[in-house]
Amino acid sequence: MIPPDRERTAQGGLGRALARGVFAAYRGLGTLAAPAIRHYLNLRRQRGREDPARMEERFGRPSVARPAGPLIWIHGASVGEAQSALPLIERLRRDWPGFSILVTTGTVTSARLMAERLPEGVIHQFVPVDLPSAVNRFLGHWHPEVGLIIESEFWPNLLRKAAWRGTRLVLLNGRISPGSYRGWRRARPVIAELLSKFSLVLARSPEDHEHLAALGAGNVACPGNLKAAAAPLSADPETLARLEAALAGRARWLAASTHPGEDRMAGEIHQALRDRLPRLLTLLAPRHPNRAEEIRRELETLGLNVAQRSLGEAIEPGIDVYLADSIGEMGLWYRLAEVVFVGGSLVPHGGQNVLEPAKLDCAILSGPHTANFARMAADMATAGALRQVDSAAALTAAVAELQENAELRHGMIAAARSYADGQAGVLERTMDALAPLLAEVSGRKA
Repeated sequence: MIPPDRERTAQGGLGRALARGVFAAYRGLGTLAAPAIRHYLNLRRQRGREDPARMEERFGRPSVARPAGPLIWIHGASVGEAQSALPLIERLRRDWPGFSILVTTGTVTSARLMAERLPEGVIHQFVPVDLPSAVNRFLGHWHPEVGLIIESEFWPNLLRKAAWRGTRLVLLNGRISPGSYRGWRRARPVIAELLSKFSLVLARSPEDHEHLAALGAGNVACPGNLKAAAAPLSADPETLARLEAALAGRARWLAASTHPGEDRMAGEIHQALRDRLPRLLTLLAPRHPNRAEEIRRELETLGLNVAQRSLGEAIEPGIDVYLADSIGEMGLWYRLAEVVFVGGSLVPHGGQNVLEPAKLDCAILSGPHTANFARMAADMATAGALRQVDSAAALTAAVAELQENAELRHGMIAAARSYADGQAGVLERTMDALAPLLAEVSGRKA
């Protein structure tokens, strides 16, 4: 009989061999698919989802020079991840001024946000597609000493090549959704090999800590959800005052960060409530503003009068829905509506950030699909700061109740504010966890 320790060693060797074979096939297929990937990105560019002037960044060709000295590279997929990094960037610049900072993201929307909000001297580039040639060019130019990868951006070529070149990788705000966890368990050698490239893994919740450790991550800690450290979303005071004046006396609610299917629900909810709530206004801020034209057509087929932010249309008395199809103005919409539904949750998307409205005096509603923020949503619901509904009909009833019951509405708002205030300390814990690694890289004592 084979001794158990020798059997485990043999199984581990087979797993590593399997993972190496998978990654070799991935590299080979990626190289063969390079022309198709360029064609796909060109199609995205034609649809406004890639920046024509910066397309070469997606193939690892930089548009700016690398600054001298050690470099911290921070990567987040899109707006939410990039936004969660802003407080961390400020602290890194304050506490570790010897490092330059590069931020990469993958979407046009996030690039626009970073152009507005990154401090002077912090560089933004689009992340390269995960092709060997693009990754090699990117890393060959930037050769970052430290890479902070936000949430679950497990691109094999990028991670493996960065680690091979000596970049100390950290998984920041690491998350593994229940669905992803079930899937990765079936391919544990592959994810374990990728997770082994991280010198440090900082999970956003105890559940994510458990999942990441079970999948093979080492040196795992749980400082909390970094998105809790973000300052309240900003709003232009003059614009806010102008819109408040235009909306004076009107009942209103916000459907925020909606996904396909939820936009129509918002329109139908407005139809169902406008007799009960005269002069009701529905503010609709889609997750992807480039869908605005399609959304407007759908709402108008319901017989609703729509005004559109991007077209500069006024909110006149007869307007039913104001389509808030702008970028970087969610702080404005949250300030204009005390009753807020956070989208991506009545459709199986996984939900959007429910903490952002909690910081801005909102009574928060969401659907049942909140896997992206499962612990936060559950804790907020327990605290009375959030109410989950399971259907458009239930959302209709909840919006009406919160509009009509000021005591209930203000109670939820107070609970949400209390919950948000209680999340302080995440940034400090994250910085404390990073400090030994940064000190080691920079040669400075912590």
